[in-house]
Amino acid sequence: MAEEVHARPPETVAAPARASYVAVLIDADDRARELAHLGALCRRHGVAGPPAGATHWRISLGAGRLKWERHGEFSGYLLIAPGASPRPFAEPAVALLPADWLVAVPGRTIAAVHVDIVSRTGQAVDAAALAEHFGGHAVAGSNIAEDAGAVFTDFCIHDDGFSRWLVLDNGLTQGQAGRTLQRLVEIEAYRLLTLLALPIARRQTPRMLDIERELASLTDGLAQGQGDDEDLLHQLTRLAAEVESGLAASQFRFGASRAYFELVTRRIAELRESRLSGLQTIEEFMARRFTPAVATCNTAAQRLHGLSERIARASSLLSTRVDIARERQNQALLASMDRRARLQLRLQQTVEGLSVAAIVYYMAGLVGYLAKGVKAGGWRFEPDLVVGIAVPALAVLAFFAVRRARRHAAEREKVN
Repeated sequence: MAEEVHARPPETVAAPARASYVAVLIDADDRARELAHLGALCRRHGVAGPPAGATHWRISLGAGRLKWERHGEFSGYLLIAPGASPRPFAEPAVALLPADWLVAVPGRTIAAVHVDIVSRTGQAVDAAALAEHFGGHAVAGSNIAEDAGAVFTDFCIHDDGFSRWLVLDNGLTQGQAGRTLQRLVEIEAYRLLTLLALPIARRQTPRMLDIERELASLTDGLAQGQGDDEDLLHQLTRLAAEVESGLAASQFRFGASRAYFELVTRRIAELRESRLSGLQTIEEFMARRFTPAVATCNTAAQRLHGLSERIARASSLLSTRVDIARERQNQALLASMDRRARLQLRLQQTVEGLSVAAIVYYMAGLVGYLAKGVKAGGWRFEPDLVVGIAVPALAVLAFFAVRRARRHAAEREKVN
C-alpha cells in the first residue's frame, strides 16, 4: 500500500520528442488476451513481456519506448519517440509500432492522440501556422508551467483517427515535459470517457418526459380521489419498473462520467495556464463546450433519481388511501358484527323465555303423572287441581335455575 503513491510515475521526456497515445475500453474477459497481445510485441523486439496480473509495463522499442497501463475500464498505450518531425505531426511516434499489431489491440478505441513537443523559437505564436498544423480548425491554447512552455489543440479527430496536441518547449525540464505529456493524454482520454454518458442521457430524456407527464396525471387523479386503486397501483408499478430499469442501465455510466470530469478539471488546473493573446485557454474551451455536456448527463441522472422518489411518494399516498378505505371497511364490518351480537342476545333471551315455558310444561306433566299415581293408590284429591297449583311454583323454580346457569356461564367466560 505504501508503494501505491509511487505507482505509474510519468515518463521523463527530453524535447524535442513525439508521442502517440491510444486508450481502449476493454472487458474483463479480454484481460488475458490483452497481456498475450502485449507479450507478442515484446517477443518481436526480444524483450521480456509483462507478468501475469501486471497492471503496467514499459517496453523499449529501438529508439522509442512504449508504456502500457491498465485502468478500471480501459487500458492506455503511450509510445514516445525522440526527435522532432520535419513538421509537427508529419511522422507520429505510432509509426514505430507494427501496423497489424496496433489494429489487433483488444478492446474498443475510445481515444487516440498525437503529441509533438518542439523547441520554441522565441518568436510570437503565429495563428496562421497553428491553424495549418491543425488542418485549419480553430485552435485553443495557453502558456503553461509559468511560461516554461505552451500547449495547443483543436480537440478534433483528424483523418488518421487521432487528435493533436502541440507543445512548445521554452525551458521545460525533462520531468516537467513528461508530466505535461501525461496530463495532456489523460485530458483527452478522460474527456472522451466522460462523454460516453451523453448518448445515454439523450436517449433517456424523451422517455423521462413521458413518465413525468404520466406520473403528473396519475398524481392529479389520486389527489382528486379518482380512478380504481388496483389500476392506479398497476400503472405506478409499471412506471417504477421503467425508472428502475433506466437507473440500472445508466447509473454506472453517469457515476463514471462525474469521476472522469473531476479528473479532467484537475489535470487542466495542473497545467497552470496563462492566456495567450487571441486564443481561448483550454479551461475556457472546456467550460463552453464540455461542461454543458456533463451538466446534461448530471441532470439526466438527477431526474431519474427524482422520478424514482416521486413514484415512491405517489405509491405511498395510494397505500395510505387504500389503508383508509380498508379501515372504513373494517369499521363497517365491526358495526355489522355488533348488530349481529345484539340480535343474537335478543334471540337468546327469547329462547330462554321459551325454555322456561318448556321446562314448566314437562315438570307439570311429571307432577300430573305423580298425582294420578297417588290417586290410584287410594288418596282422594283431583290431579288437575294439583297440577294447576304446582305450575306457578314450577315456573319460579325454572326461571331462577335458568338465570343462575346464565350467570355461572358469564363468570366462567370472564375467568377465561
